Amino acid sequence: MTRPRYDLELLLDVAIEEFTKRGYDGTSIEHLSAATGLSKSSLYHHVDGKEHILRLGLERAVTPLLGLLDEPEAREGKAIDRLTYVLRRQIAILADQLAAVTLLLRVRGNTETELWALEQRRTFDAFVADLVRAGVAEGDLRGDLDPTVVARLLSGTVNSLTEWYRPGHGSLSADALADTMLSSSLAGLRT
Repeated sequence: MTRPRYDLELLLDVAIEEFTKRGYDGTSIEHLSAATGLSKSSLYHHVDGKEHILRLGLERAVTPLLGLLDEPEAREGKAIDRLTYVLRRQIAILADQLAAVTLLLRVRGNTETELWALEQRRTFDAFVADLVRAGVAEGDLRGDLDPTVVARLLSGTVNSLTEWYRPGHGSLSADALADTMLSSSLAGLRT
């Protein structure tokens, strides 16, 4: 039996799975070597080390999530429309990069890379909280609820999808899932 040829993307697929299953601290280069069938020296041909692999894996989630915050639909218009857009795109990114988003949600801040990832998550959450505050100020969202708590609840709802959502396995499409989530979550927040 021949082993597959690994490029960086395939290596990251396996590493993300191993990091998610074992935790970053519980995953050694030996585990990655065994999971890929590559020698340690072959792994180092692709990356500088375990933390470099983690950074590349986390970038798969962080890059599109933070990138969506610069999209015109996230920056222009009524806050409720921008919030809806950001949440819809967040769900689409989660569905597209499920393994990487799951890894992002499991980092604990034990390394420089994990601290970086947590800071990126805080940036995203702060943007959502600002949209909620703006929606309250514009009169479209209830003012009796704490915007930071609302933002955390919305993100928590989206992020909980990593526990059960499996695209293509009888689950709703990402669009249908977003419709359901947005309809149920935003209904109680609107004025």
